[in-house]
Order: sequence, then C-alpha cells, then structure tokens
Amino acid sequence: MAFTYFFRDRQTLDLITRHALPALTGHRYITIWDAGCAHGPEPYSIAILLRENMSHFLFRNVRILATDIDSSNQFGQTITRGLYPEQELKRIPADLHRRYFTKADLPGHYEIAREIRNSVSFIPHDLLSLQPIRTGLSLIVCKNVLLHFSSQQRMDVIEMFHTALRNGGFLVTEPTQKLPHRVKPLFEQITVEGQVFSRLEAHVARRTGELEARGELVA
Repeated sequence: MAFTYFFRDRQTLDLITRHALPALTGHRYITIWDAGCAHGPEPYSIAILLRENMSHFLFRNVRILATDIDSSNQFGQTITRGLYPEQELKRIPADLHRRYFTKADLPGHYEIAREIRNSVSFIPHDLLSLQPIRTGLSLIVCKNVLLHFSSQQRMDVIEMFHTALRNGGFLVTEPTQKLPHRVKPLFEQITVEGQVFSRLEAHVARRTGELEARGELVA
C-alpha cells in the first residue's frame, strides 16, 4: 500500500481554499476528483479543509471522488472505513484533530467523523486509460502521480483532465510539476504560489495556442 499521511503538502491544500474555493462555492453541487488518492489521507484532508471553510448546508453538496489503481485491493476498504493509524495523523492541527477524529476500538487508530467520510467515495481507476471518471467536474487534484509518467503520458492525462472539468473548473498539481508546453494553452495559472490552474474553454485555448505559435502572445 502506498504510504502517505494527512495534510501532506499543506501549502498546496491551502491554495485550494484560497484560490479555488471562492469560485466553487458559487455552484450548487461541487464534484471533486482526487486522482491518485492512495489509501485516502489526501481526499480526506481536502474534505476537512473544505468543511472548515463552508457551512454544513453547502458541504452536504460536496462529493469527492477518490481514485487509484488499488493493486492491493485495500484502498477502497480503508477509505470507506475512515480508520487510520495514529502516525498518519501527526501533521493534523490539534484543533482539527479534535473536531474530526475520535479514538477507534482498534488500538492506536482513529476514525474520521461521519460527515467527512460521507463526502468521499472510492473508485478504482487507472489514469492511463485516459477515460475520465465523469465530466463536469469542479476541481481535479492530482499530486505526486504525474511525475511517474512519461512526458507523452503526462500530456495525454492532462488533456483528459481538461475534458473532465467544467468550464472554469480547477486543476491542482504538485508544486514541482509544471504543465507541459503542449497543454499550457488549455489552462490559466491563477497564482504564482503553486500549480493551480483554471480550465479555459476550448476556443480560447485554441486561440491562445495559435497566437503563441505565431509569436504574437504577450506574457
């Protein structure tokens, strides 16, 4: 099972709440794809931060689709139960730990609050199938995954993400993962603090690519 922990790369998670969330809260339903979720700490961390910045009423309309290959056949069960060992919770701020986790019957483990568990669903999925889990998504988070792919595979997957997002939806990748040149016209980077991008409509992306090819695009 891939190892990760709660609130890994907290800076990037905070960028979601600062730069993407204000736009997302204008939608009645918010559907998020966490692509490459391992055994669940990342989608649950996202859910906790969203809940902290949303009313209970609005958070009820948040659905996080957590996907991974799951070759161990354990991810789905772990995520659904929301039961994690204490060492994976050490980076959670103390106030959030108190609000969203309770000691489980299993020694050394904690259980995530039902409200948070109910917002996350696990779906086995291979990104290299290039088939989106659905379209009309509000946000896609894909961290610590693309760097394992070839250059061509990264571009193909990012193009698939563009297809899956609604107009104005957001793509978030790890800080070190820049967008390949071919797919840059598909997105607008919305902050210099990290890799947070807004989806551009197809005709805008094509026009941007044409201008760049002719050397007419002004940075």
